[in-house]
Amino acid sequence: MARLIDPRPVYAFRWTVGLRAPATTAIPARRQPQTEGFIPSRSLAWRMNAQVDPAQVEAVAEAAADGIEFDGFAAETEGEGYVLATDEGSKRVVHGDDLSDAAADYAAHVTNWYFWHAEAPQAAERWAFLRWLERADDERVPDRYDALEAGVTREWGQLRITATADDTGTRRYDLRHVDDADADAADLADHDDPLDAREITKHDDRARYRPLKTAPTLQTGWRFPDLDPAGLVTAVEYVYPATVANWYREREGDLDVSHWRDTVDRQSGIYGVVRTWDRGEGHEHVDWVAEACCDDSQCLKRREWQYDEDTDLDVDGGDGEFPCREPCSVVISAARRWTKLEGERSRTYEFELTPSEKEQVEAIVDAVADGRTEAIREADLKDDANRYRARFLRAKRFDEEGNLSGVPTDPDAGDSGAAGGAEGGAEAEDADEPSADEAEEDEEASE
Repeated sequence: MARLIDPRPVYAFRWTVGLRAPATTAIPARRQPQTEGFIPSRSLAWRMNAQVDPAQVEAVAEAAADGIEFDGFAAETEGEGYVLATDEGSKRVVHGDDLSDAAADYAAHVTNWYFWHAEAPQAAERWAFLRWLERADDERVPDRYDALEAGVTREWGQLRITATADDTGTRRYDLRHVDDADADAADLADHDDPLDAREITKHDDRARYRPLKTAPTLQTGWRFPDLDPAGLVTAVEYVYPATVANWYREREGDLDVSHWRDTVDRQSGIYGVVRTWDRGEGHEHVDWVAEACCDDSQCLKRREWQYDEDTDLDVDGGDGEFPCREPCSVVISAARRWTKLEGERSRTYEFELTPSEKEQVEAIVDAVADGRTEAIREADLKDDANRYRARFLRAKRFDEEGNLSGVPTDPDAGDSGAAGGAEGGAEAEDADEPSADEAEEDEEASE
């Protein structure tokens, strides 16, 4: 008797069939089977009766010799016949020649098993990701097939992925931007080659280059309407590199996190200066970095790295679906600039501003930091960061040299513009940094 199992997948079990049998393979005539509590599935699963491909039947017959236990379906050989069973309370004993007819009655389970072991990518992380997409760990096969008939949709960052299944259990996937969920197909540019995703991710909707692939700035207006399983995962990995693999490693408890201190210690060349920022004075500066670069509004990853293995940062890591295992190149590039800027000593300046003007300066900084300036309408003069309001403030409070309230940045500098003191010299040296050095920094940050 076949042993029924929990419907959750057995990830360690893999079986790969050979070539698909010819479509003309004959199906033996039905014989009277032995049944016990057989419960046929309905909806799409019901319509799949007699849709089981001969190759799928052949695959079940071959694998049953070693026993099949997968997603609530079990099959094994018994003498010259087979025992098929499900966790829904169905069991059937059939003669070997009647396996095709019996498989048709178990079409949902047979085709589901075949898809996951013969058609889906067998790499562990891809297999797990595709199962996550259709909630395979949460739904029994008949219910899952009912859902797949209408389409099961999940989000991955700014990607909207809809999985469907045809009458033989083969999955197909629609991939598009989440903001295009209700867009008319005629308004979207169709793609069928997963490699096209590389071009889609290069620029945002305003044609600006995207140095960080996981920034929430993925352009809209496109779709991949009919991807196969391997093609879908390939496209997803081009949009968000390494996210599937790291998501899987985290699920398995194998995510190798490289914290700030470890990552910074590995820096060399023009980025080696970042190591000097840690001066044994705590990690507040790294909190600032994380708040600036790793917030959900700036990156869709969930930050898992901390200051070091024993010291957590005070800033929340975010709510992204996939983890960030180490400070990325954008973070390190920004940290290099901040390392130099934070090397300056603080000075006290006195500016003359009205209370409203002080609040306006703060609002302008907030608007720029949150990327909100483009959304502020020119006619919205109530917004402190309105362009005309900012221009008025500049006209009123900036002198001809661009100094706020006429206060120079370096009041000790002479008419020649030479910086006074050691601090000014360091700032002048930073301003005269070789362009080749800056070019290398920009190139590495964009990778």
